[in-house]
Amino acid sequence: MTKSSDAEIKQRPLSGTVIAFDFGKKRVGVAIGECGIGLAHPHLTIDDEKTEPRFLAIAQLIKTWQPVLFVVGLPTHVDGTEHELTLLSQRFARRLEGRFKIDVVMVDERYTSLTASEMLREQGVKGRKQKVMLDQVAAQQILQSYFDEQNTINFT
Repeated sequence: MTKSSDAEIKQRPLSGTVIAFDFGKKRVGVAIGECGIGLAHPHLTIDDEKTEPRFLAIAQLIKTWQPVLFVVGLPTHVDGTEHELTLLSQRFARRLEGRFKIDVVMVDERYTSLTASEMLREQGVKGRKQKVMLDQVAAQQILQSYFDEQNTINFT
């Protein structure tokens, strides 16, 4: 498991599907994207607090999409310091990598939920109606951030 901002970045796949996760205690947002295109799409929200049902849902996603990489959002305080959800997200990432033997990259997710909420508001989705989509749109933001960073690295 690596952070995308690590000084020494592993060679990332140039093609294949990437699945991204916005981990939360109650829900996990999921986004899908293709390395070659570099465009993320919200996919679904796993609305279960229990670990086993979450990983069963993820196993089904793997079967369907055959990902080459996972991206997991790394939540921190605004100043970059860790908090409880930081540690839980890191644990989730380690479990993903250990269980499914697919590399995991952690990406800074500061402001993704805020940005996702703003995007949904601009689309006319407000208030409680956002709840269903917010986590998967946040996962989309996380994955798009990863793709954008990879494009910057590949072109410099």
